Amino acid sequence: MQNKRSTFVTKYWMAQHNFPPLKNDRFLRAARGEDVDKIPVWIMRQAGRYLPEFREFRTKHDFFTICQTPEYACEVTLQPIRRFELDASIIFSDILVIPQAMGLTVEMRPGVGPVLPEPLANPSDMSRLKRPDVEKDLGYVGKAITLTRHSLEGKVPLIGFTGAPWTLMGYMIQGGGSSTMAQARSWLYRYPEKSIELLQLITDIVIEYLVMQVKAGAQALQIFESHADYLNDELFKKYCFPFVKQISERVRAKLDELKIAKVPMIVFPRGATLNSLELLAKDHSYEVIGVDWNVDPVEARQRFGPDVTVQGNMDPCAMYANENEVFKRAKEIGEKFGKTRYIANLGHGILPDTPIVSVEAFIKGVHSV
Repeated sequence: MQNKRSTFVTKYWMAQHNFPPLKNDRFLRAARGEDVDKIPVWIMRQAGRYLPEFREFRTKHDFFTICQTPEYACEVTLQPIRRFELDASIIFSDILVIPQAMGLTVEMRPGVGPVLPEPLANPSDMSRLKRPDVEKDLGYVGKAITLTRHSLEGKVPLIGFTGAPWTLMGYMIQGGGSSTMAQARSWLYRYPEKSIELLQLITDIVIEYLVMQVKAGAQALQIFESHADYLNDELFKKYCFPFVKQISERVRAKLDELKIAKVPMIVFPRGATLNSLELLAKDHSYEVIGVDWNVDPVEARQRFGPDVTVQGNMDPCAMYANENEVFKRAKEIGEKFGKTRYIANLGHGILPDTPIVSVEAFIKGVHSV
């Protein structure tokens, strides 16, 4: 069994040398700060419940079965690419596959979302966590990436992703989503040393996971710090910034060591203050900073400087407007950010009942700039 697995791992890592040539590099060019003919656009959660074909697929397969079955994850990843003129794809997976691999149970409950029924109640519970063998325990993500790279036939680049350490820590302590994140934040004050220990453990795993994704064929990486809005500048500087910076630096160093070309890296600290966003932007650890709909494009450009690409930031709820209004808003956002160093997206994941016509109008509006 071990020999079979090793052969499989070798095959899917080596397969990247035979990927079809990329036909649309608009997204990668924008990430690197190069000129583009049109503003590139993709949508967070673009493979999801707003698509009728996804809803039909979900009637046959549960959420984590799709994540853990490379052929299914590939199919779902391709659905929005077949339907829309998007400039990038993102592998279908979930940020909570890391807590799963660390030994925590994660359930996706209808109408509730992700639930971890046995969260970390106090630091002594950290003894329940294991250090996973990333290639073995999360290898299905790598296989899905390689399969999808080939299946895309070079149409658009493929993005790999992970949750950021603080966000994953939040889920692991809260046991799911939260309007306050009070239990997780209380750890930062009650158990600062243990919090850093847990964040470092998650960081080490995230780094291995991202390197594996690039080896498998990911052409860019996004780090989702979805719970940044619960951190003031002091907490962000201590419990978020050092770890996301470390991820970028160590992933790049490992790729150098393996003689694998670096890929653009995006960090999306949703809800972070402008001070915290500026700290990240001016550190230059990431080529791209994602911003939500509360960030003013002009102010973001002024504070981030000219050497970082910005991604975002249409309000997902604006997609409920009529088609003409969605088109107009998308065009206006594109004009405010400008064609240089900009990737259009929503300010958070697309909502499940978003009209298909709004998605089409959003993409057309961006591409009209």
